[in-house]
Amino acid sequence: MDNSNFVKNQRELDKFQRTDLLFNYNTLDHLRPPNLPSKVCIWDETLRDGEQTPGVSLTINEKIDIAKLLDEINVDIIAVGYPAVSEDEKIAAKMLTRESFTHAKIAAPARTVKLDIDACIDCDIPEIPIFYPVSELALKLVLRKSYETAYEDITTAIQYSKDHGIITDFVLMDATRTEFESLKKFCKVALEAGADKIVIADTVGCMGPIAMRYYIRNLKEYLDTLGGTAISIHCHNDLGLAHANTLVAIEEGANYPHVCVNGYGERAGNTPLEELVTSLYFLYGIKTVKLEKLYELANLVEAYFGLPLSTHKAIVGVNSFSHESGLHIHAILSGGPIAIEPFSPKLVGRERKFYMGKFSGRSTIKYILKIARIQVTDQEIYEILQRIKHRPGVPTKEESLKAMKAIKEQITRAYSGLNPLEFWNIVEDVTGKRPKDERLYGQVY
Repeated sequence: MDNSNFVKNQRELDKFQRTDLLFNYNTLDHLRPPNLPSKVCIWDETLRDGEQTPGVSLTINEKIDIAKLLDEINVDIIAVGYPAVSEDEKIAAKMLTRESFTHAKIAAPARTVKLDIDACIDCDIPEIPIFYPVSELALKLVLRKSYETAYEDITTAIQYSKDHGIITDFVLMDATRTEFESLKKFCKVALEAGADKIVIADTVGCMGPIAMRYYIRNLKEYLDTLGGTAISIHCHNDLGLAHANTLVAIEEGANYPHVCVNGYGERAGNTPLEELVTSLYFLYGIKTVKLEKLYELANLVEAYFGLPLSTHKAIVGVNSFSHESGLHIHAILSGGPIAIEPFSPKLVGRERKFYMGKFSGRSTIKYILKIARIQVTDQEIYEILQRIKHRPGVPTKEESLKAMKAIKEQITRAYSGLNPLEFWNIVEDVTGKRPKDERLYGQVY
């Protein structure tokens, strides 16, 4: 079959979009969030939080390629790494700041430590988000510091960064598990020290959308009493709610959402860039990045990270615009793609695909044969369909599961970081000692 004709016919289908026959609740004026910002700036963390995905390690050239494409699609801010973590990371950050970007600005984080901030300064980083854990648990059990000492640390660090002419933000780590009066005090201290943005981090992804709405709404009201400031939101996906929580935070006025391409990141990952920007456009008409480049970006990052995406990943997964069900394909051919899809795949740089298989129907066969200009009878269509559904040589369910399990185990081994036995060998080389309990050889704490 001539694939060009197939693609042409698919595109012709997209012109048949009778949206006037559908009711769209998203467009109801009284449902539009009153605090929704008119402009949302996308802050990408792929090269920082994204690279912290276990087992991932990017080369400098790979980082540059990703940053260049992020800039090309009009991402506003790119966090290029953490310069203080190692000399290699510092070199990479420095090289990235020397690249020419047409739209994106560069940022890199630091603790409230002079050495961290100096590392950013040495790399000519123009914006530094300074992070500090603010929950009572973190202060008492991790940092073992008083609130007064914490305030001093934050004030000194922000002022030191600002004295060097750097845009400086304050990241409240574990903010969503911090009592609100305490949170307000930390924000006040940071703003009085000169912070340009307040960044709320749902560090362990524990917030629900209803709680996030309450939280950001009250925070914005408080910050407005201090003169107002930009609010960033940084969500982790431990409960699968990072995208929803980020969207809710934006609806309540947060205008610098943090994202990672493909939702990569520590543990369960971060808010996926491609999902958030598409939602903002589809739900509220807010334009952020060039949506038609999303699939290209997703494929590039997937290849460099070496972590395959789920086939049903929203927006960029292989199956996100694929159809096999005869009922669905019949609906598309009768009522247009809008009958089954929320928007055309062209919007995000994709093409629609029809698959043949167990659930295929007559409409699919008729459609494809019509494109190929092959005339057939109803009986011939029936025979073709039966052969598709009962074709020989198809792997059994057990065989498929076994193959998938083997692939999963191979990927897990490749991205599990340092082999536990290698770790204990290093310990022995350095200390001359090994653990007596051999069960420890299979694990690192």
